[in-house]
Amino acid sequence: MTARGWFLFSLMGVVWGIPYLMIKVAVDAPLSPSMVVFTRCALGAALLLPFALRQGGLTRTVCAHWRPMLAFACIEIIGPWFTLTDAERHLSSSTAGLLIAGVPIVGVLMARFFGDTERLGVRRVAGLTLGLAGVTVLTVPHLTGGDARSLAEVLLTVLGYATAPLIAARHLKDVPTLQLTAPCLALAALVYAPAAAVTRPSAVPSPQVLASLAGLGVICTAVAFVAFLELIKEVGPTRSTVITYVNPAVAVAAGALFLGENLTAGIAVAFTLILAGSVLATAGAGGRRGERAAAVPVQVAGAGAGAGGLGAAGSAEASGSAGTEQGRQGVRG
Repeated sequence: MTARGWFLFSLMGVVWGIPYLMIKVAVDAPLSPSMVVFTRCALGAALLLPFALRQGGLTRTVCAHWRPMLAFACIEIIGPWFTLTDAERHLSSSTAGLLIAGVPIVGVLMARFFGDTERLGVRRVAGLTLGLAGVTVLTVPHLTGGDARSLAEVLLTVLGYATAPLIAARHLKDVPTLQLTAPCLALAALVYAPAAAVTRPSAVPSPQVLASLAGLGVICTAVAFVAFLELIKEVGPTRSTVITYVNPAVAVAAGALFLGENLTAGIAVAFTLILAGSVLATAGAGGRRGERAAAVPVQVAGAGAGAGGLGAAGSAEASGSAGTEQGRQGVRG
């Protein structure tokens, strides 16, 4: 990856490692999952909509791309954010963060479903395999009782997070970052507004809970969406999901430092496997030089999961240099 790609990758590794802590604080308050998702989306939309409107043409953009935008909103935000939040009522924040590391593995499978034929190479396959092993080590102890439902909810979240960037890359390449993100967040807020109103707390939450909700809306939603969509432009939709191998490091550390969550031997083993998988999975495709040079670049969008800006990006996980050059031509949010 380029220096810019590594910067965005590192930024997203941190920014999307802390939501699990903030969500856990909110649901333990206790706030309902609907209330948490509504507040997060409403804050993000309130921050980004003025900038999207200032760009001009927002209504025209939504009318022209409403179908893929609706699919992106449902698969990336409306569904996964609720299932993840509800799952954290029974799972620790570090466990939830580690389980989300399955996104790159599912992303590779979904990319094949969407028609991507890039040769992964031995290193990336080994990295994805190590990451899967880490997720398995973490998951097995939770396959009982109420945890089974929470695990299923996290798996649905993983499926959404892996699929949405591919939809954005294929069908939303002409949509500027803010004009994709802001309407999607506004729609999600409208969807959850009735349930949030019904389940609203009877008293004002504590300052700690309010700070967590503010952090979810401002840092982990508004800022993060813009950065993630830029990351997709820079490195492609499949490789960009590998940030979910780094997020667990932050999730585990934050859970231990601020919530007193235990660091068990199983978590240590899973953590090691997942981080090793991250390093290998971000490697180049590993194909022969001639094969890579002959690859035909495919235009992809610069938008993505939660955290970004849409524009013409490089190949859908084609060679890194080609993707980077096209990514620079995209619309910056």
